[in-house]
Amino acid sequence: MALFEYKAIGADGKTNKGLVESDSSKSARMKLKKQGLMVTDIAEKNAMKKGAKTSGGSLFAARVKQEDVAIMTRQLASLVKANIPLVDALNALVEQIDSVALKTILAQVRESVNEGSSLAKALTQHPKAFDNIFINMVEAGESSGTLGLVLLRLADLKEAQTRLRRKVIGGMTYPAVMFFVAIAVLIGIFTFVIPKLQQIFVSMNKQLPWTTELLIWISVQVTTWWPAMGMGCVAGGYLFNRYINTTKGREKWDSFKLSAPVFGKVTRMVAINRFASTMATLLASGVPILTAMSIARNLVGNVHIARAIENARSNITEGQSIAEPLKRSGEFPPLVIHMISIGERTGELPTMLKNVSDSYEEQVTTAIDSMTALLEPAMIIFMGGTVGFIVVSVIMPLMEMSNISR
Repeated sequence: MALFEYKAIGADGKTNKGLVESDSSKSARMKLKKQGLMVTDIAEKNAMKKGAKTSGGSLFAARVKQEDVAIMTRQLASLVKANIPLVDALNALVEQIDSVALKTILAQVRESVNEGSSLAKALTQHPKAFDNIFINMVEAGESSGTLGLVLLRLADLKEAQTRLRRKVIGGMTYPAVMFFVAIAVLIGIFTFVIPKLQQIFVSMNKQLPWTTELLIWISVQVTTWWPAMGMGCVAGGYLFNRYINTTKGREKWDSFKLSAPVFGKVTRMVAINRFASTMATLLASGVPILTAMSIARNLVGNVHIARAIENARSNITEGQSIAEPLKRSGEFPPLVIHMISIGERTGELPTMLKNVSDSYEEQVTTAIDSMTALLEPAMIIFMGGTVGFIVVSVIMPLMEMSNISR
């Protein structure tokens, strides 16, 4: 069955829009007619035309929220574990999912599975909605006959990643908003307020305090050169983005992120959490360790930590351990190395990595809370000091002017 998007006029004369499943456009029109709707426009809505090959995935897949994917995965796991056939399970999900983008993709996946394709192969057509972790774990679950269990682990992983992303974004949002508001206020003061006060100061025909002269100089620069400053910021951002996308630039930028005060510690913990949680989930789901390490390497988001993981992967192909090259890299804390080493010796590597992941998720939360607690008073002090400087610089000449008038 295909998914059709329609526009129709109801019995009350109002326009309705929605999705309907049917074998053809004609049968879809008949189904809507029985519901009392007069169809004005109807078109098949597929996430990707059948057989299309593209590395970027479909247009709709790019807009799928990972939170929706996590919910869908848990629902699919429940249906599969209840021994419901996969096509029927996908059909049930298509009917109940609210996200139009994900509904469209699942309809295409269901069609592929119904035609004999494996679930993993059907998911590969939508790489922006289902990443390498998702596809490899589903493939391992299908080959081992434990798809329901694997989907539950996938749901746990997706939910953990979503929680971590929200913590990081939530911790950074307030300071970032405060900073940009402060900059906007200062620009407004220097652009509109100070120029008017400057006319008063000039009429005094007296030597102004250095603070007031500095304030006027800044105001003149802002009002005179603001177009150039704006273009300079845009050009600087563009050049910086191009630089960090080069091999040398990416290495230096990632090195700075790891060594930066306050933020460096959080960056390293987030990368290690990604590595540990990804490896734990993949290995527990039966994905080969070499494949798991390749996926984890591409997800850590830092070239130095990724290089350490790649060196460890090379060691495995030579029959050696993972822990030793990770230790030599200097990028992983001793406790993490110790737990990985114990996991290798005891055969409990997935469990140890899961413990590392849980521990670091808690540490990231604590670090972000502490960082936010420090940034808030720092922003207040910055704003207070700046406003105080402006007030003093403005009041001093006005007080002198008041004394002269007396």
